[in-house]
Amino acid sequence: MSYSAIGSRRMSVPVQVGAVTVGGGAPVVVQSMTNTDTADAEGTARQTALLARAGSELVRITVDRDESAKAVPYIREKLDRWGLSVPLVGDFHYNGHTLLNDNPACAEALAKYRINPGNVGFKDKKDRNFAMMIETALRFDRPVRIGVNWGSLDQALLTELMDQNAKSAAPLDVREVMHEAVVQSGLLSAARAEELGLGRDKIIISAKCSEVQDLIAVYRLLAARCDHALHLGLTEAGMGSKGIVASTAALGVLLQEGIGDTIRISLTPEPGGDRTREVIVAQEILQTMGLRAFAPMVIACPGCGRTTSTVFQELAQDIQSYVRGRLPDWRRDYPGFETLQLAVMGCIVNGPGESKHADIGISLPGTGELPAAPVFIDGRKAMTLRGENISGQFKEIVENYVKGRWS
Repeated sequence: MSYSAIGSRRMSVPVQVGAVTVGGGAPVVVQSMTNTDTADAEGTARQTALLARAGSELVRITVDRDESAKAVPYIREKLDRWGLSVPLVGDFHYNGHTLLNDNPACAEALAKYRINPGNVGFKDKKDRNFAMMIETALRFDRPVRIGVNWGSLDQALLTELMDQNAKSAAPLDVREVMHEAVVQSGLLSAARAEELGLGRDKIIISAKCSEVQDLIAVYRLLAARCDHALHLGLTEAGMGSKGIVASTAALGVLLQEGIGDTIRISLTPEPGGDRTREVIVAQEILQTMGLRAFAPMVIACPGCGRTTSTVFQELAQDIQSYVRGRLPDWRRDYPGFETLQLAVMGCIVNGPGESKHADIGISLPGTGELPAAPVFIDGRKAMTLRGENISGQFKEIVENYVKGRWS
């Protein structure tokens, strides 16, 4: 399925970030961010590699001090040695102008710079510091993301808009004024970058908020008032299911309306948790919406009183893990396999029907049913599995199907 099958997509000016195209009708790009100390070049390169191998097409790294800036070229070198061409995005706040100016090797190693207009300085310094960063982008022919954040909004702009609103004959709600401030911060900064010589094909805008309705409102305004490529993300989404649900609720609405060229799911990781989780969630949002295909989908029923055995749950989990483990080899050998759909169903009620809709489906016996599991391939019953090794037999069927269809 493509965007055209869902709704008209907002067309934006394409931006080239390394070998990755953002906007202009290109597939929505998945990105993530490391949480290592960038000064630790080895640790940051390792985490970047994990994110890239999980499917992150852009990886952002913090560049907050001189030691971090000096480590960036080494991180790039390590990734190149490992055969990973994933573009690196430098995240700058407060002192980015100085770091980029003093560390040209860092500026060159990065594929894109993220500039937060609320954190580049105040009054005259703000314009000078911003100009320095844009000049560096021009010197190294790099795109920038104008990254507005609700939590670090330009206070001078917000105060000005609040004062204007107070004097208005029909004042807006305070939250609406804040929405306008976020949008104007991005648009005014992008316009200033263009005045300094940066082409529109070098500018991406983001306008992140931490509340779902605020994010939707802001991006609708932004999308209606510019043709810049847009990066979507609910900032500070939270931990676990809360962060996943909030991000999905916000981004699902916007993507359905054709808004968004690149996304990040900003999950708070559990202590020692897997950073790649945010990449997988981003991929699953896009794939379940029919916007992209990253990996085979395993459909499984939720279970009910007809499925008191845990066999189908264990098989669904086993097959999901098996598919994840085979991704690197399948990506290398069988292009196109990402569209594969598997169904692992628990009883006769929906089992055969769902199995017929999948490329390969298995309907396991529910409570009181005969101990047999019919397997359907391309909509037709192909065989019936029995015995203690149904999982192994089903994996072999999947493997042979992938080889036969996409070799």
